[in-house]
Amino acid sequence: MENRTKSFIYAAIIGLIIVAIFLGFLSSLANPVSWILIAVLVLIPVLYKRKANPEKVQWREDYSVGIEHIDDDHKKLIGLLNNFTIAYDYAMSESFEKEALNELISYTKYHFNREEKLMEENEYPDLVAHKAQHKVMIEQVENFVQLYNEKGHDALDEISKFLSDWLINHINGTDKQYSEHLHNKGIY
Repeated sequence: MENRTKSFIYAAIIGLIIVAIFLGFLSSLANPVSWILIAVLVLIPVLYKRKANPEKVQWREDYSVGIEHIDDDHKKLIGLLNNFTIAYDYAMSESFEKEALNELISYTKYHFNREEKLMEENEYPDLVAHKAQHKVMIEQVENFVQLYNEKGHDALDEISKFLSDWLINHINGTDKQYSEHLHNKGIY
């Protein structure tokens, strides 16, 4: 079921519960059904929040490459990725989805340039291969942007899953490989 439909159904259920509570209190303030429905109404957001955003990426210390400004970039990328995922999950407007996607892509390019410059300045021996990974990822994302322009909202699930997997795998894989080299150069 599409997220917009789910959201509409949740809203409709909440509306019906509110009407039932009101009608129950019309008969008597001591009506137990109304009080039970109030408890249900209070629990709905708690249950919904537990169920919502299971794919949200959380920063974990084992993602750290041990270089503060690179870790800060990675944290920001995870936050932007989560914003993008929220735009998809809650079927936000097209302009919000595009803005979230464009902001994520823009910051990713900024981060890649910054990371590559740091590796170049410190003569990282595997720089060419690392740059190639960045280039392939940016090309893939640009293909996703074209897919989004063609399919709209329906393309976002594929984009979100790819970006989540790629980012965590890249941080834990190739990014961790350069950290020892940079630490030996005194960069933390």
